Amino acid sequence: MSPPPPKPYDSQDTLSLRQALGEFATGITVVTARGAGGAVAGLTVNSFASVSLEPPLVLWSLGLGSPSLAVFQTCTHYAVNVLALDQRELSQRFAQSATDKFAGLPVQEGTGGSVLLPGCCAWFECRVAARHEGGDHLILIGEVEQYRREPKQPLLYHRGGYAALAG
Repeated sequence: MSPPPPKPYDSQDTLSLRQALGEFATGITVVTARGAGGAVAGLTVNSFASVSLEPPLVLWSLGLGSPSLAVFQTCTHYAVNVLALDQRELSQRFAQSATDKFAGLPVQEGTGGSVLLPGCCAWFECRVAARHEGGDHLILIGEVEQYRREPKQPLLYHRGGYAALAG
């Protein structure tokens, strides 16, 4: 069976492009940081990716219209908290525009004032190495200074919803 014919990009049909992009399953993270003025921010992100092992670099992207943009434009460090399968509520909490997303959470302070969330399957504490604008997003590249992991199933995102590894 051959694949369907290609569909040219149509700027009036972003839903179709979003659906095609949704075929790529990703992990779900919460990225946290403390800005120059001390403000703490955190948001749910599925654009996290490894870039390099030497030096150890990772990246993620943030919409230029995000309320958290100012913090991530001024922070020196951030933490990537890779969510475990049982952390759907945490994903939803940090996807909202709540005033204090950290209220009631037993968190730890990470490198450079970033925040480490409990119960994750991995944590990456990063120093900001570069920021680049790309379309309507800011791409942040971080050098991993510390990391740790727990042997847990990750929370995944696929076709616009949560998913889990089979098996």
